Amino acid sequence: MKILAVTACPVGIAHTYMAAENLQKAGNKLGIDMKVETQGSTGVENALTDRDIEEADGIIIAADKNVDKDRFAGKRIIVTGVQDGIRRPEELINQFKTGDVPVYKPGQRSLADTKKDRASKQNPIYRHLMNGVSYMIPFIVVGGLLIALALTLGGEKTPSGIVIPEDSIWKTIESLGGASFMFMIPILAGFIAVSIADRPGLAPGMIGGFIAANGSFYGSEAGAGFIGGIIAGFLAGYVALAIKKIKVPKALQPIMPIIIIPIFATLIVGLLFIYFIGAPVSSIFEALTTWLAGMQGTSSILLALILGAMISFDMGGPFNKVAFLFGSAMIVEGNYEIMGPIAVAICIPPIGMGLATFLNKKKYSETELETGKASFTMGLFGITEGAIPFAAQDPLRVIPSIMVGSMVGSVIAMIGNVGDRVAHGGPIVAALGAVDNVLMFFIAAIVGVLVTALMVNLLKKDVQLEPAMAGVPASTDVDDQQAAPEQAGKEIRSLTDITNEQLIDVNLRSSTRDDVIDEMIAKLDAAGVLESKEAFKEAIFKREAQSTTGIGANIAIPHGKSAAVKRPAVVFGLQRAGVDWNSLDGTAAKLIFMIAVPEESAGDEHLKILQMLSRRLMDEEFKENLLAVTTVEEAYRLLETIQ
Repeated sequence: MKILAVTACPVGIAHTYMAAENLQKAGNKLGIDMKVETQGSTGVENALTDRDIEEADGIIIAADKNVDKDRFAGKRIIVTGVQDGIRRPEELINQFKTGDVPVYKPGQRSLADTKKDRASKQNPIYRHLMNGVSYMIPFIVVGGLLIALALTLGGEKTPSGIVIPEDSIWKTIESLGGASFMFMIPILAGFIAVSIADRPGLAPGMIGGFIAANGSFYGSEAGAGFIGGIIAGFLAGYVALAIKKIKVPKALQPIMPIIIIPIFATLIVGLLFIYFIGAPVSSIFEALTTWLAGMQGTSSILLALILGAMISFDMGGPFNKVAFLFGSAMIVEGNYEIMGPIAVAICIPPIGMGLATFLNKKKYSETELETGKASFTMGLFGITEGAIPFAAQDPLRVIPSIMVGSMVGSVIAMIGNVGDRVAHGGPIVAALGAVDNVLMFFIAAIVGVLVTALMVNLLKKDVQLEPAMAGVPASTDVDDQQAAPEQAGKEIRSLTDITNEQLIDVNLRSSTRDDVIDEMIAKLDAAGVLESKEAFKEAIFKREAQSTTGIGANIAIPHGKSAAVKRPAVVFGLQRAGVDWNSLDGTAAKLIFMIAVPEESAGDEHLKILQMLSRRLMDEEFKENLLAVTTVEEAYRLLETIQ
């Protein structure tokens, strides 16, 4: 009998390889021809080939994240969590001997799919939206920063705005940035639809997003922006999902996901957007432009409030474009004091959201914190789209906050007689000398940014860890963001490249988790690894607060990433009586590896070491030998074999 397996965990380090090792050992013990593919942090290893799959009698997928099952169509498949691969490998393999394993068919819902749906049932709209946003972010960052670079280094002031000479390299770079922005809305819509209806939703979602962004389909110069993209994405997803549920003859089933569903969903979404959603929007924006033009000379404060709100509401979308085009038209007429408030309002959403992430990191995920840096930079160059990821993810808190900030900044600029002689916004126009009353420009922008940052942080709640899937324990894997990095200038080939005898203690004295952590941190400090024991201890306990690092089987791998760490290092400690580490299997931690990681780290050699460590610790003989050591030298010799 030949059995194949795929192991994967959310982070892709320890549990992925522990499950693979135990499944392989169980297969060898039972006389089964076994091959295991690992989908870890460094990519797919030991990949299953078409021939492997063809010859296999069954497939085990032990994973806590989505694994593509379509390649296993027609085969008997067991889908379970990665913990079962670690703890019950023989039981999983023996299920194939009894014959009580269903054959997988394309489109069939798995147990893992059901659990995932159950865990996310509380807010499916949010989940679908986040899928689109996560794929859209790189396009915003790339496009915004390339345009900002071109404007800064190649831009020239002209009466019609900041212009980059046509025959310069900077024009080419600006075009690359513009191309990235062109993909932004279709990508958002496409992957919202994919989250709802899987692959059949991709084409109608992206085409619907393109129609939303391109107003020429329904007679609008502005288009429907990212809000239209969201509408198109959800519309495409649910239309495709509805078509998928229609029962069709067996002869048509193979072509449903690649021909019938995409074609009909695209037709429905496209026609609805062109004739029922997009066309009415164009008349609304034309009316807005006429209304704004009629407000001149009536109430400058009210006009500033309206312009600030429009600029920030959809961040580059139709409302934003109407206000911007109105300000640009006023420049042609020699009225620069309309574009001044607009120039201030343009930069407040991205800079405000960037500042908000700096002021209170607990309110934002790791991805948002990184996005905040790019958003802040884009705001400096007048690229409002930098705030879109935040607005798309949490519109009810973010959009009101950026609107209030932009409105405040716009009013201050109007009162302060701020003028802008070029059709662009942000501090870049002041740096290029295009702004009248520069001091008031910066006062208005700073106040607006502070209002946005403080308001959004007041409204947002602290980021909560996502709950584990129903029936599947929360992962305690050593995460790749906090694992030990590649030593500066040295490739890590074995565990002893980042540890030594000074960092080994075979007789830990402490009897509680916290005291053991203190004891091991003292080892790092004595070895000159740390700048500050307190700062590193804070990083360790911050990680423990997320989920226990007691991975079970009498093993714990506490780890921390901190600027207080001078170089990557690993401490090994042996606590013979065992310490309660809240391990998922309830076992006390006896073999404890503490990993210290510098804040700035790169490379993935350290991940390979962790993989080898995880695999080695699944070898019962090695583990028993390590538990039996009595001297530091014995322990070091055993650790040298992990390479």
